[in-house]
Amino acid sequence: MTNDDVLIIGSGVAALQLAVKLTNDLNVRIITKEKIRTANSYLAQGGIAAALGVNDHPSKHIVDTLEAGRFHNNQEVVQEVITAAPDLIMHIAQQGEIFDKKRNGELFLGMEGAHSEKRIVHGGGDATGKNVMEHLISELGQKRNITIEENVFAYELLLNAKQNRCIGVKSKTSTEAIQSFYGKHVIIATGGCGQLYTYTSNAKTVSGDGIAMAYLAGADIVDMEFNQFHPTLLYINGETKGLISEAVRGEGATLVTDDGTQIMEGVHPLKDLGPRHVVSQRIYEFLKNGKQIYLDISNIDDFEKRFPSITSICEGNGIQIAGGKIPVAPGSHFLMGGIKTDLMGRSSIDGLYAIGEASCTGLHGANRLASNSLLEGLFQGERLSKWINETCKVPQELEQNKYFIHPNQERVLNLPDVQQIKDLMMERVGIVRNKENLKKQLAWLNQYKAESIHLDTCSPDDITKVFMLIIANLITDAALKRTESRGGHFRSDFPKEDDHQWLRKTIIHNYKQGMEKCNEHIETALAT
Repeated sequence: MTNDDVLIIGSGVAALQLAVKLTNDLNVRIITKEKIRTANSYLAQGGIAAALGVNDHPSKHIVDTLEAGRFHNNQEVVQEVITAAPDLIMHIAQQGEIFDKKRNGELFLGMEGAHSEKRIVHGGGDATGKNVMEHLISELGQKRNITIEENVFAYELLLNAKQNRCIGVKSKTSTEAIQSFYGKHVIIATGGCGQLYTYTSNAKTVSGDGIAMAYLAGADIVDMEFNQFHPTLLYINGETKGLISEAVRGEGATLVTDDGTQIMEGVHPLKDLGPRHVVSQRIYEFLKNGKQIYLDISNIDDFEKRFPSITSICEGNGIQIAGGKIPVAPGSHFLMGGIKTDLMGRSSIDGLYAIGEASCTGLHGANRLASNSLLEGLFQGERLSKWINETCKVPQELEQNKYFIHPNQERVLNLPDVQQIKDLMMERVGIVRNKENLKKQLAWLNQYKAESIHLDTCSPDDITKVFMLIIANLITDAALKRTESRGGHFRSDFPKEDDHQWLRKTIIHNYKQGMEKCNEHIETALAT
């Protein structure tokens, strides 16, 4: 058993930014499911958006963010984060050779989809996430107050006896031994849930663990229907092999059929750089009709130098860059929803915070604007660190009267294969959705009663399945309830936005409230 001032679950850019910004007199512990470098942030090819250009301004970046998010965004959050972006990025740029620069020493600014100006800062061409993460990891190495626990799978939040404060987390080690960690401030930074789908750009560890834990503990979960599918993953023999960054289209690549027909002509004013949900849906239409789509990169000079990581991925899978065409398909990329928090990262449970993709501040709305995610993680990590640094100056007692949420303790597991979960989510709750498939998926998910399983008795693999089923249920339920199409959520039976009924209306899930309502119905039935 350990007691820390700050307990961070996850090891992406938001988690590490928070850790390095906390003062040295705080005991900080980072728990990560695998290695510290196996995070989505480390894989991020795209860059970080900030209005740094001569002709750019945060007001333009704000407009682009709201437009991409289909005005489901929290406008105050958008304004605060986007306005802070230039100073935040310039400060990091001064720390070393992290970002790419022109010969005159100015930052190189690229273009990505749905941006009105060149404002994307890159590192190592298409290795921005790796560059930023390595910088933060080197900063961590200079701090003696931080302990990193690798290969530790956090699976259940611990609440005090009054059920109103999070005080720690239970985890399993590589030997499946149960270990409890306690902290005055517990932060979930576990990322999204991309591995719920057959095709995804996400790291293999990203399956919604943190969001599922928060949900079971009673935290508010919102906007789970808004899942972004990246238009261009390398697609070979029915499988996706890695991300082909949007920056490739920003440099002039176009989406074409086998005969060279450009598929985005006349579809959106920005053509191949249209919002991701528009481009993904367009590619999906062609694939559904048996037509392969390619990225035509023949007009990009020095592709191998500009995109070394992508070149390596392609050639490692038998695609020769010299051929000028990369076969692509859309796949799960980013979750706009998650644990409902304020901009500080505070959830609806005292002592429990969420930052990065696991959180939902309202910045992204219904669809994330390209390269706003690393920005959000860096911003949130720094903002929360300032608040905790001040808060921890006041002595706090750490209660250890634990409260475990086990509504039922079923020990006989009846769980589907992970691949079956992924395939059915892709088929029924993927890029294009409708009432029939969503209801079919809910019925299939509900038969497993995942929320009632006692996790202490499960292996880490089975816990992952349980969490995937819970998150899949939250996504499917929200997608069924939102009877419109907006951003990353597209309903073929409700293909248009419905501002009258749905603009900025959020679907909230809360497990405790759901259990209380269920108990009320049971008591009423018994009384009658």
